[in-house]
Amino acid sequence: MKQCKLLVVDDEHLIRWSLEQNLKKQGYEVVTAGSGEEALRLVREEQPDLVLLDIQLPGISGIDVLEKIKDHDDDIIVIMVTANSGLENAVSAMRLGAYDYVSKPFNLDELSMVIKKALESSDLKHEVVRLRTETKKNGPPNIIGDSQQVRYLMEVLEKVARSEASTVLVQGESGTGKELVAKWIHYSSNRAEKPFIAINCAAVPATLLESELFGHEKGAFTDAKATKKGLFELADGGTVFLDEIGDMEMGMQAKLLRFLEDRSFRRIGGSRMFTVDVRIISATNKDLQKSIEEKSFRNDLYYRLQVIPIFLPALRERKGDIILLAAHFISLYNKDFNKKVVGIASAAEQMLTEYSWPGNIRELKNVIERAIILGNDETLLLEHLPLEIVAKSASQSPASSSPFRLPPEGIDIEEVERELIRQALEITEWNQSKAAKKLNLGIDAFRYRMKKFGYLK
Repeated sequence: MKQCKLLVVDDEHLIRWSLEQNLKKQGYEVVTAGSGEEALRLVREEQPDLVLLDIQLPGISGIDVLEKIKDHDDDIIVIMVTANSGLENAVSAMRLGAYDYVSKPFNLDELSMVIKKALESSDLKHEVVRLRTETKKNGPPNIIGDSQQVRYLMEVLEKVARSEASTVLVQGESGTGKELVAKWIHYSSNRAEKPFIAINCAAVPATLLESELFGHEKGAFTDAKATKKGLFELADGGTVFLDEIGDMEMGMQAKLLRFLEDRSFRRIGGSRMFTVDVRIISATNKDLQKSIEEKSFRNDLYYRLQVIPIFLPALRERKGDIILLAAHFISLYNKDFNKKVVGIASAAEQMLTEYSWPGNIRELKNVIERAIILGNDETLLLEHLPLEIVAKSASQSPASSSPFRLPPEGIDIEEVERELIRQALEITEWNQSKAAKKLNLGIDAFRYRMKKFGYLK
Protein backbone atom coordinates (compact mmCIF):
# COMPACT_ATOMS: atom_id res chain seq x y z
CA MET A 1 0.00 0.00 0.00
CA LYS A 2 1.25 3.49 -0.85
CA GLN A 3 2.71 5.47 2.07
CA CYS A 4 0.98 8.85 2.22
CA LYS A 5 3.17 11.94 2.23
CA LEU A 6 2.21 14.86 4.47
CA LEU A 7 3.55 18.42 4.40
CA VAL A 8 3.37 20.30 7.72
CA VAL A 9 3.57 24.10 7.34
CA ASP A 10 3.99 26.19 10.51
CA ASP A 11 6.37 28.99 11.49
CA GLU A 12 6.81 27.58 15.02
CA HIS A 13 9.64 25.02 15.09
CA LEU A 14 8.33 23.17 18.16
CA ILE A 15 4.91 22.60 16.55
CA ARG A 16 6.53 21.35 13.32
CA TRP A 17 8.79 18.97 15.23
CA SER A 18 5.97 17.66 17.46
CA LEU A 19 3.64 17.02 14.52
CA GLU A 20 6.39 15.42 12.47
CA GLN A 21 7.26 12.93 15.23
CA ASN A 22 3.62 12.08 15.95
CA LEU A 23 2.64 11.60 12.30
CA LYS A 24 5.71 9.52 11.48
CA LYS A 25 4.73 7.13 14.27
CA GLN A 26 1.39 6.68 12.48
CA GLY A 27 3.18 5.54 9.32
CA TYR A 28 3.12 8.74 7.28
CA GLU A 29 6.06 10.21 5.38
CA VAL A 30 6.42 13.79 6.65
CA VAL A 31 8.17 16.90 5.32
CA THR A 32 7.99 20.30 6.99
CA ALA A 33 8.16 23.96 6.02
CA GLY A 34 8.45 27.11 8.14
CA SER A 35 7.10 29.60 5.59
CA GLY A 36 4.65 29.87 2.73
CA GLU A 37 7.41 30.26 0.15
CA GLU A 38 9.15 27.08 1.36
CA ALA A 39 5.82 25.27 1.41
CA LEU A 40 5.12 26.10 -2.25
CA ARG A 41 8.58 24.88 -3.24
CA LEU A 42 8.05 21.58 -1.41
CA VAL A 43 4.59 21.15 -2.97
CA ARG A 44 6.21 21.29 -6.40
CA GLU A 45 9.16 19.06 -5.47
CA GLU A 46 7.56 16.51 -3.12
CA GLN A 47 3.96 16.32 -4.44
CA PRO A 48 2.44 15.63 -0.98
CA ASP A 49 -0.94 13.91 -0.61
CA LEU A 50 -2.00 16.27 2.19
CA VAL A 51 -0.86 19.65 3.51
CA LEU A 52 -1.40 20.74 7.11
CA LEU A 53 -1.25 24.51 6.64
CA ASP A 54 -1.14 27.23 9.31
CA ILE A 55 -3.14 30.32 8.34
CA GLN A 56 -0.86 32.78 10.20
CA LEU A 57 2.50 32.67 8.39
CA PRO A 58 5.22 35.29 7.98
CA GLY A 59 5.39 36.72 4.46
CA ILE A 60 2.85 35.06 2.16
CA SER A 61 -0.28 34.14 4.12
CA GLY A 62 -1.75 30.68 4.52
CA ILE A 63 -4.81 31.70 2.48
CA ASP A 64 -2.57 32.75 -0.43
CA VAL A 65 -0.58 29.51 -0.12
CA LEU A 66 -3.84 27.56 -0.26
CA GLU A 67 -4.90 29.30 -3.48
CA LYS A 68 -1.54 28.61 -5.12
CA ILE A 69 -1.58 24.94 -4.01
CA LYS A 70 -5.06 24.46 -5.51
CA ASP A 71 -3.95 26.16 -8.74
CA HIS A 72 -0.99 23.78 -8.92
CA ASP A 73 -2.90 20.57 -8.11
CA ASP A 74 -6.52 20.59 -6.96
CA ASP A 75 -6.24 16.95 -5.77
CA ILE A 76 -3.86 17.86 -2.94
CA ILE A 77 -5.82 17.85 0.33
CA VAL A 78 -5.33 20.94 2.50
CA ILE A 79 -6.29 21.14 6.19
CA MET A 80 -6.00 24.61 7.68
CA VAL A 81 -4.65 25.26 11.19
CA THR A 82 -5.95 28.37 12.91
CA ALA A 83 -6.01 30.09 16.28
CA ASN A 84 -9.50 30.43 17.76
CA SER A 85 -9.51 34.07 16.70
CA GLY A 86 -8.98 33.10 13.07
CA LEU A 87 -12.21 31.16 12.44
CA GLU A 88 -13.44 33.70 9.89
CA ASN A 89 -10.29 33.09 7.81
CA ALA A 90 -10.80 29.33 8.22
CA VAL A 91 -14.31 29.58 6.76
CA SER A 92 -12.89 31.58 3.83
CA ALA A 93 -10.29 28.85 3.33
CA MET A 94 -13.05 26.22 3.14
CA ARG A 95 -14.66 28.19 0.32
CA LEU A 96 -11.32 28.19 -1.51
CA GLY A 97 -11.08 24.41 -1.41
CA ALA A 98 -9.64 23.49 2.00
CA TYR A 99 -10.94 20.10 3.18
CA ASP A 100 -11.33 21.11 6.84
CA TYR A 101 -9.74 23.19 9.58
CA VAL A 102 -8.49 22.53 13.13
CA SER A 103 -8.02 25.07 15.88
CA LYS A 104 -4.97 25.62 18.08
CA PRO A 105 -4.26 24.26 20.58
CA PHE A 106 -5.37 21.02 18.92
CA ASN A 107 -5.85 17.53 20.24
CA LEU A 108 -3.44 15.17 18.44
CA ASP A 109 -5.92 12.28 18.43
CA GLU A 110 -8.63 14.45 16.85
CA LEU A 111 -6.15 15.85 14.33
CA SER A 112 -5.10 12.31 13.40
CA MET A 113 -8.75 11.37 12.82
CA VAL A 114 -9.34 14.41 10.60
CA ILE A 115 -6.26 13.53 8.53
CA LYS A 116 -7.35 9.89 8.24
CA LYS A 117 -10.88 10.84 7.13
CA ALA A 118 -9.51 13.35 4.61
CA LEU A 119 -7.26 10.72 3.03
CA GLU A 120 -10.12 8.16 2.98
CA SER A 121 -12.37 10.73 1.31
CA SER A 122 -9.69 11.38 -1.29
CA ASP A 123 -9.28 7.66 -1.94
CA LEU A 124 -13.05 7.31 -2.42
CA LYS A 125 -13.09 10.28 -4.80
CA HIS A 126 -10.30 8.75 -6.89
CA GLU A 127 -12.03 5.35 -6.87
CA VAL A 128 -15.28 6.91 -8.13
CA VAL A 129 -13.35 8.69 -10.90
CA ARG A 130 -11.62 5.41 -11.80
CA LEU A 131 -14.92 3.52 -11.94
CA ARG A 132 -16.56 6.21 -14.06
CA THR A 133 -13.61 6.17 -16.47
CA GLU A 134 -13.69 2.38 -16.59
CA THR A 135 -17.44 2.41 -17.26
CA LYS A 136 -17.11 4.91 -20.11
CA LYS A 137 -14.41 2.70 -21.59
CA ASN A 138 -15.98 -0.71 -21.11
CA GLY A 139 -19.71 -0.08 -20.70
CA PRO A 140 -21.89 -2.33 -18.53
CA PRO A 141 -20.56 -5.78 -17.51
CA ASN A 142 -21.13 -8.63 -19.93
CA ILE A 143 -23.88 -11.12 -19.11
CA ILE A 144 -23.00 -14.41 -20.83
CA GLY A 145 -25.67 -16.72 -22.17
CA ASP A 146 -27.92 -17.49 -25.12
CA SER A 147 -30.58 -19.61 -23.41
CA GLN A 148 -34.22 -18.64 -23.41
CA GLN A 149 -33.93 -17.72 -19.72
CA VAL A 150 -31.06 -15.31 -20.36
CA ARG A 151 -32.73 -13.74 -23.40
CA TYR A 152 -35.86 -13.12 -21.30
CA LEU A 153 -33.71 -11.77 -18.45
CA MET A 154 -31.97 -9.30 -20.76
CA GLU A 155 -35.32 -8.01 -22.03
CA VAL A 156 -36.36 -7.32 -18.43
CA LEU A 157 -33.03 -5.70 -17.53
CA GLU A 158 -33.15 -3.37 -20.51
CA LYS A 159 -36.62 -2.17 -19.52
CA VAL A 160 -35.56 -1.68 -15.90
CA ALA A 161 -32.40 0.24 -16.86
CA ARG A 162 -34.38 2.63 -19.06
CA SER A 163 -37.03 3.17 -16.40
CA GLU A 164 -36.98 5.44 -13.38
CA ALA A 165 -37.92 2.57 -11.06
CA SER A 166 -36.36 3.46 -7.73
CA THR A 167 -36.40 -0.02 -6.14
CA VAL A 168 -35.50 -3.35 -7.68
CA LEU A 169 -35.38 -6.74 -5.94
CA VAL A 170 -33.10 -9.39 -7.46
CA GLN A 171 -33.70 -12.93 -6.20
CA GLY A 172 -31.83 -16.09 -6.96
CA GLU A 173 -29.63 -18.77 -5.49
CA SER A 174 -26.15 -17.95 -4.25
CA GLY A 175 -23.71 -17.58 -7.13
CA THR A 176 -26.24 -16.76 -9.86
CA GLY A 177 -24.81 -13.28 -10.49
CA LYS A 178 -27.05 -10.91 -8.54
CA GLU A 179 -24.40 -8.19 -8.14
CA LEU A 180 -23.48 -8.49 -11.83
CA VAL A 181 -27.12 -7.87 -12.73
CA ALA A 182 -27.25 -4.87 -10.38
CA LYS A 183 -24.15 -3.38 -12.03
CA TRP A 184 -25.60 -4.02 -15.49
CA ILE A 185 -28.76 -2.09 -14.57
CA HIS A 186 -26.76 0.81 -13.13
CA TYR A 187 -24.20 1.13 -15.93
CA SER A 188 -26.89 0.81 -18.62
CA SER A 189 -29.00 3.57 -17.09
CA ASN A 190 -28.81 7.34 -17.03
CA ARG A 191 -27.22 6.97 -13.58
CA ALA A 192 -24.04 5.45 -15.02
CA GLU A 193 -22.02 8.63 -14.46
CA LYS A 194 -22.84 8.53 -10.74
CA PRO A 195 -21.53 6.10 -8.07
CA PHE A 196 -22.47 2.44 -7.75
CA ILE A 197 -21.89 1.38 -4.13
CA ALA A 198 -22.46 -2.15 -2.83
CA ILE A 199 -22.75 -3.36 0.74
CA ASN A 200 -23.33 -6.87 2.08
CA CYS A 201 -25.95 -6.53 4.81
CA ALA A 202 -24.97 -9.91 6.28
CA ALA A 203 -21.30 -8.95 6.60
CA VAL A 204 -21.84 -5.74 8.61
CA PRO A 205 -22.84 -6.01 12.29
CA ALA A 206 -26.35 -4.70 12.93
CA THR A 207 -24.96 -2.02 15.25
CA LEU A 208 -22.80 -0.59 12.45
CA LEU A 209 -25.12 -0.99 9.45
CA GLU A 210 -27.16 2.13 10.26
CA SER A 211 -23.97 4.22 10.39
CA GLU A 212 -22.74 2.70 7.11
CA LEU A 213 -25.98 3.54 5.32
CA PHE A 214 -26.96 6.87 6.89
CA GLY A 215 -23.67 8.18 8.29
CA HIS A 216 -23.15 9.84 11.67
CA GLU A 217 -22.19 13.16 13.20
CA LYS A 218 -19.07 13.75 15.24
CA GLY A 219 -19.69 12.65 18.85
CA ALA A 220 -22.82 10.64 18.01
CA PHE A 221 -21.33 7.66 19.86
CA THR A 222 -18.09 6.70 21.59
CA ASP A 223 -15.96 6.08 18.50
CA ALA A 224 -17.53 8.81 16.35
CA LYS A 225 -14.53 11.15 16.41
CA ALA A 226 -15.41 12.75 13.07
CA THR A 227 -18.48 13.25 10.90
CA LYS A 228 -19.00 10.44 8.39
CA LYS A 229 -21.19 10.44 5.30
CA GLY A 230 -23.25 7.28 4.75
CA LEU A 231 -23.53 5.27 1.55
CA PHE A 232 -26.89 6.80 0.60
CA GLU A 233 -25.35 10.26 0.76
CA LEU A 234 -22.19 9.24 -1.10
CA ALA A 235 -24.22 7.55 -3.86
CA ASP A 236 -26.55 10.51 -4.47
CA GLY A 237 -27.69 10.34 -8.11
CA GLY A 238 -26.44 6.76 -8.44
CA THR A 239 -27.24 3.29 -7.13
CA VAL A 240 -26.86 1.49 -3.80
CA PHE A 241 -26.79 -2.31 -3.97
CA LEU A 242 -27.98 -3.97 -0.74
CA ASP A 243 -26.81 -7.56 -0.98
CA GLU A 244 -28.24 -10.23 1.35
CA ILE A 245 -31.14 -7.94 2.31
CA GLY A 246 -32.88 -10.97 3.82
CA ASP A 247 -30.34 -10.97 6.67
CA MET A 248 -31.06 -7.39 7.77
CA GLU A 249 -32.36 -7.29 11.35
CA MET A 250 -35.90 -6.07 11.98
CA GLY A 251 -35.04 -2.74 13.60
CA MET A 252 -32.88 -1.74 10.64
CA GLN A 253 -35.63 -2.89 8.26
CA ALA A 254 -37.98 -0.31 9.81
CA LYS A 255 -35.42 2.47 9.30
CA LEU A 256 -34.80 1.41 5.71
CA LEU A 257 -38.55 1.38 5.03
CA ARG A 258 -38.83 4.91 6.39
CA PHE A 259 -36.00 6.03 4.10
CA LEU A 260 -37.63 4.41 1.05
CA GLU A 261 -40.79 6.45 1.52
CA ASP A 262 -39.19 9.75 0.44
CA ARG A 263 -35.41 9.12 0.27
CA SER A 264 -34.87 11.36 3.32
CA PHE A 265 -32.80 10.62 6.42
CA ARG A 266 -30.81 12.07 9.29
CA ARG A 267 -27.27 11.05 10.13
CA ILE A 268 -26.97 9.33 13.51
CA GLY A 269 -26.72 12.05 16.15
CA GLY A 270 -27.78 14.77 13.72
CA SER A 271 -30.86 16.93 13.31
CA ARG A 272 -30.43 18.04 9.70
CA MET A 273 -32.61 16.20 7.18
CA PHE A 274 -30.90 15.04 3.97
CA THR A 275 -32.76 14.07 0.79
CA VAL A 276 -31.02 12.05 -1.92
CA ASP A 277 -31.85 10.54 -5.30
CA VAL A 278 -30.65 6.94 -5.28
CA ARG A 279 -31.89 3.76 -6.89
CA ILE A 280 -31.96 0.88 -4.40
CA ILE A 281 -31.26 -2.57 -5.82
CA SER A 282 -31.64 -5.30 -3.21
CA ALA A 283 -30.70 -8.94 -3.52
CA THR A 284 -31.23 -12.12 -1.57
CA ASN A 285 -30.99 -15.88 -1.92
CA LYS A 286 -33.62 -16.34 0.78
CA ASP A 287 -37.32 -17.02 0.31
CA LEU A 288 -38.56 -13.68 1.64
CA GLN A 289 -42.19 -14.83 1.72
CA LYS A 290 -41.13 -17.64 4.04
CA SER A 291 -39.16 -15.12 6.12
CA ILE A 292 -42.33 -13.01 6.35
CA GLU A 293 -44.27 -16.04 7.62
CA GLU A 294 -41.50 -16.65 10.18
CA LYS A 295 -41.72 -12.98 11.30
CA SER A 296 -38.08 -12.30 10.40
CA PHE A 297 -38.81 -9.95 7.48
CA ARG A 298 -41.28 -7.10 7.24
CA ASN A 299 -44.18 -7.63 4.86
CA ASP A 300 -44.41 -3.88 4.05
CA LEU A 301 -40.68 -3.66 3.30
CA TYR A 302 -40.88 -6.67 0.98
CA TYR A 303 -43.56 -5.07 -1.17
CA ARG A 304 -41.72 -1.73 -1.13
CA LEU A 305 -38.50 -3.38 -2.33
CA GLN A 306 -40.02 -5.50 -5.06
CA VAL A 307 -41.50 -2.74 -7.21
CA ILE A 308 -39.53 -4.48 -9.95
CA PRO A 309 -38.85 -8.16 -9.08
CA ILE A 310 -36.15 -10.01 -11.03
CA PHE A 311 -35.65 -13.76 -10.67
CA LEU A 312 -32.30 -15.24 -11.73
CA PRO A 313 -32.38 -18.87 -12.90
CA ALA A 314 -29.97 -21.38 -11.40
CA LEU A 315 -27.20 -22.58 -13.71
CA ARG A 316 -28.67 -26.12 -13.80
CA GLU A 317 -31.80 -24.59 -15.37
CA ARG A 318 -29.83 -23.05 -18.24
CA LYS A 319 -27.54 -25.92 -19.15
CA GLY A 320 -27.13 -24.60 -22.69
CA ASP A 321 -25.13 -21.68 -21.26
CA ILE A 322 -22.64 -23.76 -19.26
CA ILE A 323 -20.11 -24.24 -22.09
CA LEU A 324 -20.49 -20.60 -23.17
CA LEU A 325 -19.69 -19.50 -19.62
CA ALA A 326 -16.80 -21.96 -19.35
CA ALA A 327 -15.30 -20.61 -22.59
CA HIS A 328 -15.65 -17.07 -21.26
CA PHE A 329 -13.80 -17.95 -18.05
CA ILE A 330 -11.11 -19.80 -20.00
CA SER A 331 -10.47 -16.66 -22.03
CA LEU A 332 -10.39 -14.59 -18.83
CA TYR A 333 -7.91 -16.83 -17.03
CA ASN A 334 -5.75 -17.34 -20.11
CA LYS A 335 -4.94 -13.63 -19.83
CA ASP A 336 -4.50 -13.71 -16.06
CA PHE A 337 -2.20 -16.74 -15.99
CA ASN A 338 -0.59 -16.42 -19.43
CA LYS A 339 -2.03 -19.74 -20.65
CA LYS A 340 -3.22 -20.77 -24.12
CA VAL A 341 -6.17 -23.10 -23.56
CA VAL A 342 -8.19 -23.05 -26.78
CA GLY A 343 -10.97 -25.58 -26.19
CA ILE A 344 -12.72 -28.15 -24.01
CA ALA A 345 -12.54 -31.90 -24.64
CA SER A 346 -15.91 -33.51 -25.36
CA ALA A 347 -15.74 -35.73 -22.25
CA ALA A 348 -15.08 -32.66 -20.08
CA GLU A 349 -17.93 -30.78 -21.77
CA GLN A 350 -20.28 -33.65 -20.97
CA MET A 351 -19.28 -33.66 -17.29
CA LEU A 352 -19.62 -29.87 -17.05
CA THR A 353 -23.08 -30.01 -18.62
CA GLU A 354 -24.37 -32.92 -16.54
CA TYR A 355 -23.19 -31.56 -13.19
CA SER A 356 -25.91 -29.83 -11.13
CA TRP A 357 -23.77 -26.80 -10.06
CA PRO A 358 -25.16 -26.11 -6.56
CA GLY A 359 -22.78 -23.13 -6.37
CA ASN A 360 -24.01 -21.88 -9.77
CA ILE A 361 -21.86 -19.54 -11.90
CA ARG A 362 -19.48 -18.75 -9.04
CA GLU A 363 -18.69 -22.46 -8.65
CA LEU A 364 -18.16 -22.88 -12.42
CA LYS A 365 -15.80 -19.89 -12.44
CA ASN A 366 -13.75 -21.37 -9.59
CA VAL A 367 -13.58 -24.78 -11.31
CA ILE A 368 -12.30 -23.22 -14.56
CA GLU A 369 -9.74 -21.12 -12.68
CA ARG A 370 -8.43 -24.24 -10.95
CA ALA A 371 -8.29 -26.16 -14.23
CA ILE A 372 -6.37 -23.38 -15.99
CA ILE A 373 -3.86 -23.09 -13.15
CA LEU A 374 -3.18 -26.83 -12.83
CA GLY A 375 -3.42 -27.84 -16.51
CA ASN A 376 -0.61 -27.62 -19.05
CA ASP A 377 -2.52 -28.61 -22.19
CA GLU A 378 -4.09 -26.48 -24.89
CA THR A 379 -7.38 -28.30 -24.27
CA LEU A 380 -9.25 -28.49 -20.98
CA LEU A 381 -9.43 -32.22 -20.27
CA LEU A 382 -11.57 -34.38 -18.01
CA GLU A 383 -8.57 -34.97 -15.75
CA HIS A 384 -8.39 -31.22 -15.05
CA LEU A 385 -11.84 -31.23 -13.41
CA PRO A 386 -12.30 -31.91 -9.67
CA LEU A 387 -13.07 -35.55 -8.88
CA GLU A 388 -16.28 -34.62 -7.04
CA ILE A 389 -17.69 -33.03 -10.21
CA VAL A 390 -16.89 -36.06 -12.34
CA ALA A 391 -18.37 -38.44 -9.75
CA LYS A 392 -21.54 -36.41 -9.18
CA SER A 393 -22.08 -35.80 -12.88
CA ALA A 394 -21.93 -39.53 -13.54
CA SER A 395 -24.35 -40.29 -10.71
CA GLN A 396 -26.77 -37.62 -11.97
CA SER A 397 -26.94 -38.95 -15.53
CA PRO A 398 -30.53 -39.91 -16.46
CA ALA A 399 -31.25 -43.58 -15.91
CA SER A 400 -32.61 -45.71 -18.71
CA SER A 401 -35.47 -46.78 -16.40
CA SER A 402 -36.99 -43.29 -16.39
CA PRO A 403 -40.83 -43.47 -16.10
CA PHE A 404 -41.20 -40.73 -18.75
CA ARG A 405 -41.22 -41.61 -22.42
CA LEU A 406 -41.18 -39.25 -25.37
CA PRO A 407 -44.08 -40.12 -27.73
CA PRO A 408 -43.13 -40.80 -31.38
CA GLU A 409 -44.91 -37.65 -32.55
CA GLY A 410 -42.97 -35.48 -30.07
CA ILE A 411 -44.30 -32.87 -27.61
CA ASP A 412 -44.29 -29.11 -27.04
CA ILE A 413 -42.04 -28.89 -23.96
CA GLU A 414 -43.23 -25.34 -23.20
CA GLU A 415 -46.86 -26.51 -23.03
CA VAL A 416 -45.91 -29.46 -20.80
CA GLU A 417 -44.04 -27.13 -18.46
CA ARG A 418 -46.91 -24.63 -18.37
CA GLU A 419 -49.41 -27.41 -17.57
CA LEU A 420 -47.24 -28.84 -14.77
CA ILE A 421 -46.91 -25.40 -13.18
CA ARG A 422 -50.70 -24.92 -13.37
CA GLN A 423 -51.45 -28.34 -11.88
CA ALA A 424 -48.95 -27.86 -9.05
CA LEU A 425 -50.53 -24.51 -8.15
CA GLU A 426 -54.06 -25.93 -8.23
CA ILE A 427 -53.15 -28.99 -6.15
CA THR A 428 -51.56 -26.79 -3.46
CA GLU A 429 -54.25 -24.09 -3.62
CA TRP A 430 -51.74 -21.63 -5.05
CA ASN A 431 -49.24 -22.02 -2.22
CA GLN A 432 -46.05 -21.24 -4.14
CA SER A 433 -43.64 -22.92 -1.70
CA LYS A 434 -45.62 -26.18 -1.68
CA ALA A 435 -46.10 -26.09 -5.45
CA ALA A 436 -42.37 -25.64 -6.00
CA LYS A 437 -41.68 -28.70 -3.81
CA LYS A 438 -44.14 -30.76 -5.85
CA LEU A 439 -41.92 -30.15 -8.90
CA ASN A 440 -38.64 -30.40 -6.98
CA LEU A 441 -37.81 -26.78 -7.82
CA GLY A 442 -36.35 -23.99 -5.73
CA ILE A 443 -38.80 -21.19 -4.96
CA ASP A 444 -36.92 -18.71 -7.18
CA ALA A 445 -36.87 -21.13 -10.11
CA PHE A 446 -40.57 -21.81 -9.63
CA ARG A 447 -41.47 -18.11 -9.53
CA TYR A 448 -39.38 -17.53 -12.65
CA ARG A 449 -41.59 -20.08 -14.46
CA MET A 450 -44.77 -18.60 -13.00
CA LYS A 451 -43.79 -15.20 -14.39
CA LYS A 452 -42.72 -16.74 -17.68
CA PHE A 453 -46.11 -18.36 -18.21
CA GLY A 454 -48.17 -15.43 -16.95
CA TYR A 455 -49.15 -16.82 -13.56
CA LEU A 456 -47.24 -14.10 -11.71
CA LYS A 457 -47.37 -10.45 -12.68
